[in-house]
Amino acid sequence: MDHVLLDMDGTLLDRDFDNFFFEEELPRRYAALYRLSYEQAREKLFALYRSVEGELAWTDLRYWTRTLGIDLVAMTQELSGRISYLPGAEDFLKALRAQRKRVTVLTNAHADGVAIKQVQTGINQHVDRIVNAFEVGCLKMRPDYWPACQKLVGFDPTRSLYVDDDEVCLDAARAFGIRYIFHSAKSSTKLPPHPSSRHVPIENLQALIP
Repeated sequence: MDHVLLDMDGTLLDRDFDNFFFEEELPRRYAALYRLSYEQAREKLFALYRSVEGELAWTDLRYWTRTLGIDLVAMTQELSGRISYLPGAEDFLKALRAQRKRVTVLTNAHADGVAIKQVQTGINQHVDRIVNAFEVGCLKMRPDYWPACQKLVGFDPTRSLYVDDDEVCLDAARAFGIRYIFHSAKSSTKLPPHPSSRHVPIENLQALIP
C-alpha cells in the first residue's frame, strides 16, 4: 500500500463542527434574520440542503452566502475555534509520515472552508496534498469523480487505501477499484458510532497502524 487517501470532515476532523454549524447555529441566524421560529428555519434550511444534495452547490459556501444572505465564510472564521481533530487522527498522520506513505486528503468541502480549517489545525503540514471537490469538478459520491481524481492526483487504485465516513463515497471508490476501503464509524465526538454494514468500520484511525 503506497498511497493513503483520507476524507477530512468526519474522518480526520471532528464532524461536530459541521453538525453544529449547519444544523444548529445557521438555523438560529437564519431564523433571526428572516423572523422565523427556530423550527421553521431548520425545516426550510434542511429542504434547501436536500435540493442540491450531491451537487457542488451542496458544499459551496459562496453559493449558500448568496442563497441565504448570510456570509458563511465569515461565519466559519468566527466559529473556527470549534474545529478540531478527531481523537487519534493527528497521531495517525504523523505515523504515516514516519512510514513515508504518500497521503492525500480528498474532501467535498469548499476551498474557503478548507483554508480556514488548515489554519486552525495545521492539517496541511501533515499531508502531501489536500484536494477539494471543486478542483475535481464533482463530489466524491459521483462515479466520474474517481477517474478525474486519479488523473489529478496520480494513484494506483490497487495500492491505495481510502477512509471516509460517507458510505456512498466509499461505494463509488470501491466501484472504481480502490483496494483498501475503511469506514470512519465515529465521525463526531458528540455522537455514538454508526458502523457501516457494507465496509469495514473503524472508530479510530490508529487502528490502521501496524
